[in-house]
Amino acid sequence: MAPSATTQVLQHTLALKGEKKPEDGIKKVTTEDEEQTPLEAISHGMVMPGIPSFPSYVAERRHILTHMAATFRFFARSGFTEGQSGHISVRDPEHPRLMWMNPLGRHFGMLTAGDMICLDIETGRVAGGNTLRPANAAGYLIHSAVHKRRPDDIHAVCHAHSNAGRAWSVFARPLEMLNQDVCNFYNAHAVYARYGGIVFGAEEGEHIAAALGATNKGVILMNHGLLTVGSTVDEAGFMFGLMDR
Repeated sequence: MAPSATTQVLQHTLALKGEKKPEDGIKKVTTEDEEQTPLEAISHGMVMPGIPSFPSYVAERRHILTHMAATFRFFARSGFTEGQSGHISVRDPEHPRLMWMNPLGRHFGMLTAGDMICLDIETGRVAGGNTLRPANAAGYLIHSAVHKRRPDDIHAVCHAHSNAGRAWSVFARPLEMLNQDVCNFYNAHAVYARYGGIVFGAEEGEHIAAALGATNKGVILMNHGLLTVGSTVDEAGFMFGLMDR
């Protein structure tokens, strides 16, 4: 892929050019097919396209930040807002030592791709993106710890203080596997059964990352809220909504 400048200002027009028509290059499957991918298994007829490939890091970054902004809109419509609490981070596709986060003090429902701040995961240095607003200090400590602990499989982290999430978190109990949807978290979530207050120290972020563990998709933070992770921001956002419900 061609290199790009992380500090590049994103255009308001974020549509990718040269997108294929739905029928171009898409395999059709029938119920008789024995060897199927997960996408083929859930599709009848033509197969739903998966994660796209990109001609450059610029295009991939534009796609990721657009989906990040869309996830914040989903959070806003779902009521996952509490003052200035809550944040989402996504690892940069070109520079894995960098992550993108939302700025402090801007409502989730108003965020666009161009609002995101690029931070160095190790140092916290602002590396690019929106320099007109600060990042959330507690958010950086939590998200950087998670990204550092699981650099290979985690590319996005979601955290918020949702009403249902906070209410359930006071019991410091894992989710009960009562329906097929929550089974996405079967043996795949943890409970952080201590409360260290607002995260103003790196050690609390490290405790949360340790509680998440090596393979879990989410963690319930006692008296605090929920945190979910994913290989994409779409996955992490979906898993947050699922855990909250």
